[in-house]
Amino acid sequence: MIEKKKYKTIDTDKQETAVLISVIPDGQSNYQTKEYLDELSFLAETDGIFEVKRFTQRFTQPNSRTYVGSGKIEEIDAYIKENKIDWIIFDDELSPSQLRNLEKELQIKILDRTSLILDIFAQRAQTAYAKTQVELAQHRYMLPRLTRMWTHLERQRGGTGTRGGAGERQLEADRRIILNRISKLKEELKKIDKQMTSQRSNRDGFVRIALVGYTNVGKSTLMNLLSKSDVFAEDKFFATLDTIVRKVVIENLPFLLSDTVGFIRKLPHQLVESFKSTLDEVRESDVLVHVVDISHPNFEEQINVVKQTLQEMGAADKPTYLIFNKIDVYSHVEKDADDLTPKTQENLSLDELMQTWMAQQNSPCIFISAKNKINIEKLRSDLYKMISEIHAGRYPFDNFLY
Repeated sequence: MIEKKKYKTIDTDKQETAVLISVIPDGQSNYQTKEYLDELSFLAETDGIFEVKRFTQRFTQPNSRTYVGSGKIEEIDAYIKENKIDWIIFDDELSPSQLRNLEKELQIKILDRTSLILDIFAQRAQTAYAKTQVELAQHRYMLPRLTRMWTHLERQRGGTGTRGGAGERQLEADRRIILNRISKLKEELKKIDKQMTSQRSNRDGFVRIALVGYTNVGKSTLMNLLSKSDVFAEDKFFATLDTIVRKVVIENLPFLLSDTVGFIRKLPHQLVESFKSTLDEVRESDVLVHVVDISHPNFEEQINVVKQTLQEMGAADKPTYLIFNKIDVYSHVEKDADDLTPKTQENLSLDELMQTWMAQQNSPCIFISAKNKINIEKLRSDLYKMISEIHAGRYPFDNFLY
């Protein structure tokens, strides 16, 4: 079990509390495990739930029945009873049977990673479009897990030879309700999708740039800086759910800049499917601006998560400009061989950053601080060059712009 850095002081009478549970597969280091659970803790805090303890167990793969082994279940059960914990949160999506067995064993409210992210999306959704997308994703997640809602009615089933008791009848009724609701939500989204497609087609005269990246890397802050707008931004996951498009002019050249929902490790497939139109903004863009939080200790893996998600979306072949953001809070870190004790060096200058492996392996790229407006003029210049080349290729006779 890995101990987290000092826990926050929490008034357990006012705040909902949770323990975090994770299985460590072969090949995953202690350092990675800590980073993954820190992210899960931040997700929980975004949802208004505060971590008080974490449990881990090394397994080749999670236990098919209860995710962790029986001994660990007993340890968790003793702790939550002694400390009056409100929630248990798992860093994976639990199967319906795992969820049912764990609730029976532990008698406590349970969230898996997927349901936690869905709940955050539900709280963050502001527009009717985003709310419809999130509701569809929630119903898709809920449908195979309905049986756990009716286990308390199992003894009310009919006698010998009778399969359909009260619980089963209610279960089938709820299943039909959810299926009907899913069908209705899909139809609503189809109508909105047509409107969104029409809106995007009306922008064909503009070069289109899409901001992509891991959640909470500073995309919305950069959007505000470049477009001089007031897109909502805060230090929480998924601050932006709706795609926000702004017209931006650099020198004499206009283009459209869109800020899209952030990606995350193990992004629920229900959300990817439901947010199809939102992600179409990425697929149909001319250039992707991939924003990276260079101050995050696990930023390399976050880069790979974004690349993998873009691959799954069919957008991996787009021209991409990599922005390493938050250099004002970045320190060059080298980990010891035991992967436990980081060695931190002083902050690097812009010239020194351009000599690092990050600049050598990721071209074109730039190092900036959107918050403190460091190297922003170079960013504007680079964007202008890229956009003008696309525009010139698309409208070769439109020379008055140059």
